[in-house]
Amino acid sequence: LQPKRMKYRKKHKGKIPIPIGGSTKGTYVEFGEYGLRIKDGARLTAKQIQAAHTTIRRKIKTVKGSQIWTRVFPDIPVTSKGGESRMGKGKGSVDYFATRVGINRIIFEIGGGGIRREHAKEALRLASAKLPVPVEFVVK
Repeated sequence: LQPKRMKYRKKHKGKIPIPIGGSTKGTYVEFGEYGLRIKDGARLTAKQIQAAHTTIRRKIKTVKGSQIWTRVFPDIPVTSKGGESRMGKGKGSVDYFATRVGINRIIFEIGGGGIRREHAKEALRLASAKLPVPVEFVVK
């Protein structure tokens, strides 16, 4: 997962967004019936998101008409320099893409095809093992 085009090749590190003004954007299940909500703010890499998505897809493909929605997208390029390089000589090359996910954001949603609660819970539990932060199962 990575953006097709970017205005600028490299970005600043930034910080995890904290909703202090009472905003509830992205904190509730909108498209499916079940979701995976993150409990701590974190920076998730494209590999972590892709691994969790693949795990969910494998588990729910047996249910006809089931769908997965990924609510976050890795659009931040993370750079790194070589191990034993001296100071200066510019910023390092882009290593991977990540996304900053704030507290209580929904990462994945599943639904459609009359998927049962137990089946959805098991699929999202397996996906949560691929993520480096605590998550919880939520119902619409």
